[in-house]
Amino acid sequence: MKSVVMLGMGVLAAVLIEAAWSAAGADEAAALIGQVTSDAEGPMEGVVVTAHKDGSIVSVSVTSDAKGHYAFPAGRLEPGHYTLAARAVGYDLAAPAAADLAAQDMAKIDLKLVPTKNLAGELTNAEWMMSIPGTEEQKAFLLDCTGCHTLERVMRSTHNVDEWMGVISRMKGYGAVSQPIKPQPMLDRSRAGTPEQYRKAAEYLASINLSSVDYWPYRLKTLPRPTGDSTRAIVTEYSLPRATIEPHDIILDKDGNVWYTDFGELFIGKFDPKTLKLTEYPVKEIKPGSPVGLLSLEFDKDGQLWFDMMYQGALGTINPKTGETKYYPLPPEWNDNRVQLNFVGLRHDVDGKVWTKSVGTQDIFRLDLATGKWEKFHPTDALPPGRHYGIYQVISDSKNNLWLAEFDEGHLGKIDAKTLQVTWYTPPTPHARLRRMEIDDQDRITVAEYRGNKVAVFDPKTEQFTEYQLPPYTFPYRAQFDKNGDIWASTMSSDRVVRLDARTGKTVQFLMPSDTNMRTVAVDNSTTPVSFWVGSNHDHALVKIEPLETGEPASN
Repeated sequence: MKSVVMLGMGVLAAVLIEAAWSAAGADEAAALIGQVTSDAEGPMEGVVVTAHKDGSIVSVSVTSDAKGHYAFPAGRLEPGHYTLAARAVGYDLAAPAAADLAAQDMAKIDLKLVPTKNLAGELTNAEWMMSIPGTEEQKAFLLDCTGCHTLERVMRSTHNVDEWMGVISRMKGYGAVSQPIKPQPMLDRSRAGTPEQYRKAAEYLASINLSSVDYWPYRLKTLPRPTGDSTRAIVTEYSLPRATIEPHDIILDKDGNVWYTDFGELFIGKFDPKTLKLTEYPVKEIKPGSPVGLLSLEFDKDGQLWFDMMYQGALGTINPKTGETKYYPLPPEWNDNRVQLNFVGLRHDVDGKVWTKSVGTQDIFRLDLATGKWEKFHPTDALPPGRHYGIYQVISDSKNNLWLAEFDEGHLGKIDAKTLQVTWYTPPTPHARLRRMEIDDQDRITVAEYRGNKVAVFDPKTEQFTEYQLPPYTFPYRAQFDKNGDIWASTMSSDRVVRLDARTGKTVQFLMPSDTNMRTVAVDNSTTPVSFWVGSNHDHALVKIEPLETGEPASN
């Protein structure tokens, strides 16, 4: 490449190979490289480029660097015909793009982007929250909408106030396991409320949708594209076979299999990313007519997988070796139409008892596995009266005490396993809406502050909270520490997985290729750098994110 005769071609090749190695993060040849540009910006950093081979369930994505270069490592794309896509809010591909890859050859495809004609169709939920006028208090209830569908559907609607009151009541009557292609009404119609009680919310929605205008009278705002270390990751999506599959909780076993609960169907899934084999274990329908779908999934100390059955009013276990399932239905006297069992407190190795809770009644239940006897508690009675409280997750500590994340206001609760005394703690951020929790070997609780836009760690020894700020509009669903002390957080709003350095507060945000609506993060500490998995809850896919070594790209 130093030859004077070949100087022009040599410089170009050096730049391309340098970009390829930079994006690959290793001394590895590239299968496909190119540059992303637009007339408005020239070379474009932070564009997610996706390659999908014809007929495959696998799509691979990388992100362009500061010079607009992107590169797919050779080991990630086998020979074949690939369709290319690009994600950069405000832009579309100027023309369809494809690549034919041959073994041991490197292809070069430059991508030209042009301004989109449909910016609203590209906004994430977070960007809609940024764009719409109103106070944070007015917007807060919209966070509940994104569990089933995007906010774009709300903003494009033409419902007036009276229509909205009926629509909101109807939506409130659907189970959380619903999605637009599969709405599932709850049997407990009281949870839908009455249209009139939603008048205030309806008036607000009618002021920000298209009920009285042809186009929104406010500016549509967008998040900045990724830069620097946020561009350094390989994202692999594994498409699942039905659009109604909603992978919710993700968990990894020691053999590298990915287990997940199906939030919209009665299945537990096991996926082998090495062979691409999917095994689905059917779960019995216990309450015909009730919504179907599963949420949480956890290993107990004996290696059994426990799951909740939500509106089916039962807990279940699955033997990961044999696939054998066992069920623990709630007793008939408590198993009415209001029941929605979520989460399991799994330290029954301590005293032989498992915990769970019901959304519909805010009751806590405890099952003695030896006798089959159930107990019922109502711990929100110990909170100040006059407000509505909702318990989200429950989790057990090393003594099988139960910890509770309160969702409406943001309290953290504890039920002592021996005395049954209830204690509530309040984090520094008001109205934080606590969601999913993790617990370490010292019984410290890591909890996502969904509305507070933070991650909190509670130390039961000192009874003190430590809070970590996340980027605006993250709205974290779940957070987890990795082996390096970094915090990973998933979001249902921005399509970005966040890695936060707990020591410095620095964050890296990896943009996903599509609307991901991710619920849980399964951190894989066995890889270097640490990698992680999420479920694409609305796009029926499993997604693996592999950050590359940190530091400035070599081509910068």
